[in-house]
Amino acid sequence: MPGADADADADGTERADGTDTDTDADTADDAGAADGEAVSRSRLLSDGLRLSISTLTIVRAGAPRADPATVRVAMTAAPAVGLGVGAVAAGVAQLAHWLTGSPVIAAVVAVAAMAAQTRALHLDGLADTADGLGSNQPAEQALAVMKRSDVGPFGVVALVLVLAVQISALAADYFVHRGAIALLAAGMTGRLAITAGCTRPVPAARPGGLGMWVAGSVRVPAAVLAGLAVTAACAALGLIVDPRTAVLAAAAVPLGVAAALLLLARCVVRFGGITGDVLGALVETAGSVAMLVLAVKL
Repeated sequence: MPGADADADADGTERADGTDTDTDADTADDAGAADGEAVSRSRLLSDGLRLSISTLTIVRAGAPRADPATVRVAMTAAPAVGLGVGAVAAGVAQLAHWLTGSPVIAAVVAVAAMAAQTRALHLDGLADTADGLGSNQPAEQALAVMKRSDVGPFGVVALVLVLAVQISALAADYFVHRGAIALLAAGMTGRLAITAGCTRPVPAARPGGLGMWVAGSVRVPAAVLAGLAVTAACAALGLIVDPRTAVLAAAAVPLGVAAALLLLARCVVRFGGITGDVLGALVETAGSVAMLVLAVKL
């Protein structure tokens, strides 16, 4: 009847085709919510990656919000940033190798390129951590030693040894045509050590600073997945050279992270947790081991 049709139109519950307009509205709301959630996740990933790039390199990728969720993504995505650092170093070193034919010169250029991309931040952290560990002082005083601007004798020794290991290992890598793969693997493995160092329940050594900002930000399952992804990526890159290089590249990841975790355990006992300097030391330790592994002859 006309009156009934008018009532139905007024209520907005039934259309001429018999479908329920309330159901259509609910469906539209659900779709809108799903789209909004997807946009939110996409923005979180973008902000996390930008924060990771800005924190770990000289590139200023903007200043996204630094809430706990963004920090978690940033520290989990650190290996991706390491891949970029390694790729740039590999490109510059390959040019040097092509121009000079010298694996040693290529290795020196590669190490310099990696340091330049971070303003030597990780090397500085390594030196400060070595000074703190070698100070033979209680935790509070050792942390004060690490905050000084000068480099002590333990820091100098650590820098000389690590740089010598990296240059020697990379020269050997280039001699067997694994230099570029070694740089990519070292870049990712070194930053994977950051992801591992930021897992729960590793605490911060002191209030304030980078350590307090990132300590415990990464969940263990996320760190494990990141490790598996880096291992798979290194193996795939190694296959570009040959199967033996793939095996070594895959092995470099767990071995490098294991060495970094040993250092992490010592630092937690010695300092009570992590600092930004400790994370830098983890990067250099894991990366150096990765370079050494790829220099092994099979």
